[in-house]
Amino acid sequence: MPTPVSERTTKSNARAGSARAAFGYRDFRIIWIGLFASNVGTWMQNLALPAYIDARTHKATWVAIMGFAQLGPLLLLSIPGGVLADRFPRRPWLITNQALQMVFAVAIAFLIARDSSLWAIFAIQLGIGIFNALGAPAMQASIPLLLNKEDLPGALSLNSVMLNGSRVIGPALAAALIGFGVTVPQIFVINAATYLFAVAAIAVIVIPHVQSQSVERGMQKLLVGIRIARQRGVLSRMLLAMTAFSFLCLPYVSLFPSIARLNFGIDSSSATYKWLYATWGLGACLGGLACGSVFTRFDRRKLIVFAFRGFALSMAGFALASGPLLAIPIGFLLGFFYFMAVTPMVTVFQTNMRDHERARVMSLWFMAFGGTVTLGALAFGPVVDRFGPRPVLFVSVASAVVLSWWADLIRRPTQMLSDDESSQPLEARNATSLDQHGVVAGE
Repeated sequence: MPTPVSERTTKSNARAGSARAAFGYRDFRIIWIGLFASNVGTWMQNLALPAYIDARTHKATWVAIMGFAQLGPLLLLSIPGGVLADRFPRRPWLITNQALQMVFAVAIAFLIARDSSLWAIFAIQLGIGIFNALGAPAMQASIPLLLNKEDLPGALSLNSVMLNGSRVIGPALAAALIGFGVTVPQIFVINAATYLFAVAAIAVIVIPHVQSQSVERGMQKLLVGIRIARQRGVLSRMLLAMTAFSFLCLPYVSLFPSIARLNFGIDSSSATYKWLYATWGLGACLGGLACGSVFTRFDRRKLIVFAFRGFALSMAGFALASGPLLAIPIGFLLGFFYFMAVTPMVTVFQTNMRDHERARVMSLWFMAFGGTVTLGALAFGPVVDRFGPRPVLFVSVASAVVLSWWADLIRRPTQMLSDDESSQPLEARNATSLDQHGVVAGE
């Protein structure tokens, strides 16, 4: 039997839109904790695999190729994933995707233990990327349904904390375990086990059902999200800004071990590299959290501009740093402004969609944010191998400066969703989440 609405929607007396207010929703709190634990394992693997590839090949190009296997499928499969999110019940669909990624994580552990062919590792990593791409739109379209719209900014800030907090804890935990004799393949097995936290969280929450209003058939179903984004100017501007930011400013994320080795003389298997990576992740975590706490009262449109400028300045310092003593503190600032830019962008994006539009339109966001990063890494990886990291990092600086002007929604206003077009309250959604037989949609 579904949990009563009153138990699922209990909130604190926190300021509307804050992270504390969002955490007051029971179902959101459960899924956040489950995904946080799962992401800790993911970032253990995300630290270990690029470092393993860089140490084995000493080629930024190969590091980029493995990064593409993980996130590249978002470019091709996010839109089909959005269609499937509307077609299948959410809960079994999400659980199936998490379980299949767990199986592939075990397979990678087996291949790493045998020092198997890089292309074999690529193929299994691609499997993880495929099921992540197919499931991501459903997951991100479901989370806003677990709370009321006024508290969505706090939830998105907490999502940034979840992603980047796990980015800190995962590598630190991996480094500690390796210090106690745990092998790299065993790190991958631990990552596989952490998928169970996400599966358990999905299994115990209730995801309100939102009826798709799409009337398109055949191939036209794939274009619904694009049509919505084109008709609503703020969505298209945020998508284009995120695409440019991902391609031109964020290749360093995928190429991190190679940049650390070539620019700062830091070996990817060293403790110093893990400190650099964790400090950068901590900065990103606090940048996302700040948007849902100390900066809650600030206009998110102004935060986007300020963050792009801060990113450009800190990236310039990161490019010019010649050793870890400067790279580590500047890396913290780089991470901070990185997610201080992304969090208000995705907040503006999410708050300008209706509930029934989310799965289709969020698929475009994953293409812009996740998939495009890998294209930038593939394009700039050979440049790093030939000329070093600094030219690539200065392209990022110049691009962030341009984006601070182009993504300014105050000086360059665009069409936004009016308040009277906002989504219905959570209680109303929950009232319609039971079908005529009393079965929760999505179970």
